[in-house]
Amino acid sequence: MTDSPHFSHLQIPSDQIVLQFLVVLCETDPLIWRRIQVPSNYSFWDLHVAIQDAMGWKDYHLHEFQVARPAKLRGKRIEFIGIPDNTVDDRQWRPSWEVWLADYFDGDAQPVVYTYDFGDNWRHLVHLEDFDVVDPKKSYPRCIGGARRCPPEDCGGVYGYRQFLEAIADPTHSEHESYLEWVGGSFDPDDFDPNEVVFADPYDRWRQAFLRH
Repeated sequence: MTDSPHFSHLQIPSDQIVLQFLVVLCETDPLIWRRIQVPSNYSFWDLHVAIQDAMGWKDYHLHEFQVARPAKLRGKRIEFIGIPDNTVDDRQWRPSWEVWLADYFDGDAQPVVYTYDFGDNWRHLVHLEDFDVVDPKKSYPRCIGGARRCPPEDCGGVYGYRQFLEAIADPTHSEHESYLEWVGGSFDPDDFDPNEVVFADPYDRWRQAFLRH
């Protein structure tokens, strides 16, 4: 790995460079986090899919990236990148599959806020840690670290997740049995192994989402 996440000066094709991100689920204690490596020629949609799979989300809901626009790109200071939705008046999203990571993460990039599920409002801090050259013996994206299991979908955000954990840890809690039944019988919040992460093809995920008919 290098000392600085800056690679524009390298005479290496972008598909031969790997970006390493630390992804932290905000307001969790102990922290739920992942460390992933993705090709630098990925789009923000591709990164979205990698985060979903590494975290353990099911991609049931909308998402957005809040990104500080680099000085080399003209326009608004903060950009919203995700799935355009005309029903939301205060957002103008750029389609995430049309925006490339290399345009934003080549230099001293600011951490990105990735929000999943605007109801539960799961906010993730996405920080570019470093870059490396592709290792032909490895497949990408890949998860190389992390801790703690992803919360269940639709559990009510950070506050709801805390209530959920309290209930399943206390057999006398009024919601103990119903919560356990809801998650299939058991839930270990410490259960995470980066070696068990399986990444979907981001284009297949895009086709499933937008080419169903």
